[in-house]
Amino acid sequence: MNLKDVDNLSVKGMLPYLSTPGIAVGIEIHDCLGSTNVTARDMALSGARHGTVVIADSQTAGKGRYGRSFFSPPGHGIYISFIFENAAQGRHGAQTLITAYAAVSVCEAIEATTGKTPQIKWVNDIFLDGRKICGILCEAVATREGSSQNEAVAEANGGNTQGEEAFQCIIVGIGVNFSTPETGYPEEIAETAGSIFGENEPAITRNRLVAEIINRMFETINNRDKPAILAEYKNRLMMLGKKVFVTGMRESFEATAIDIDDTGRLIIKNENGDIQTLASGEIHGL
Repeated sequence: MNLKDVDNLSVKGMLPYLSTPGIAVGIEIHDCLGSTNVTARDMALSGARHGTVVIADSQTAGKGRYGRSFFSPPGHGIYISFIFENAAQGRHGAQTLITAYAAVSVCEAIEATTGKTPQIKWVNDIFLDGRKICGILCEAVATREGSSQNEAVAEANGGNTQGEEAFQCIIVGIGVNFSTPETGYPEEIAETAGSIFGENEPAITRNRLVAEIINRMFETINNRDKPAILAEYKNRLMMLGKKVFVTGMRESFEATAIDIDDTGRLIIKNENGDIQTLASGEIHGL
């Protein structure tokens, strides 16, 4: 049997694989949304509870970092957003850590269900066999004091936040390329995009992987210690110790990626030997 023919996303299909069946109560699945992050944000501002999960089979306006779009065709991907109260991140420290938590959770879920070993490209991309298979977008939803209608959404990594005390919750958006569409990827990402199973028949259903991502996310957020998460994040980073080209800042330059700090920021050494810590931006291999 071709799993693609029976792989319709459903809570019923995920339920056997959820470590805590009660999680299913907070899962919403849609055939198509503009963006799961936007839907989750609107739900959060309307009072949706901590741990709500929004999933779509496709997106018409999938969001990437810096205003980019995320290609989200039906039947071939996993597009999922979590709503986590800011208090859930308090014991872990800085808001930017949530991207590291999500990256580790996704990598571990893929490894546990497929045996494949993905790597992380700082700060929010996951690669397999040299191709990007997943992007993560974390956004802080906030309300200004005295006005529940005046909300602000800021990208957790390098965005213009309003201060920790103003954060209402964090939206964690994850887009995974599960299998490759028959028509391939758009020209602008064709050279870099890939999927977990490529053009081969998937060995598992999307429901199985979604359930494992949910399991790992809740375990990471609620129970795992920050040092253990960061150690796993660092272990999976694909460019540590290598020359990189840094972009997304006021200037672009070459440097060496040497470490991460205790909030998941990247520590680099520039060509002059100066040490610098990056909270945002992007790196590319040389």
